[in-house]
Amino acid sequence: MATNYKESLLKHYADKVTFSEEKAEEFWVEKENFLEIMSYLKRMGMDLLSDITSVDAKEYFEVVYQLFDHASGEHFTIKVKLDHEKPEIESLANLWCSANWLEREVYDLMGITFLNHPNLERILLWEGFDGYPLRKDFVNDHHNRMGAKPQ
Repeated sequence: MATNYKESLLKHYADKVTFSEEKAEEFWVEKENFLEIMSYLKRMGMDLLSDITSVDAKEYFEVVYQLFDHASGEHFTIKVKLDHEKPEIESLANLWCSANWLEREVYDLMGITFLNHPNLERILLWEGFDGYPLRKDFVNDHHNRMGAKPQ
């Protein structure tokens, strides 16, 4: 019998999730309830965390997670808003091994800290790189960063 994730979430966590009106498989969760909800989805059968992305909305950051259940083919997009001044959220590396590198990529490019991550360090850019290039406030001073003289 296939799991009805949405029905189950609404039954157990109606006050902690907000489903999108436009997309049935998309919902928001508050940072404070994030780990509890994600742990529940893992126990229920969401066996693949396929992607983690982020959005700089200037006033806040949004972290976007893609979860799948191979058995049923169900998919969810889970979104969490984070404070722009101190963007941090619990790591999912203990629930899904794929979170390890996905979180490191988001950290490297956006500067979002994943608390309790086993090895949160840059993965694409070199140590000492100044800033986070996918943030809207990133200044592209490429020539000075690479040691070349500005023209």
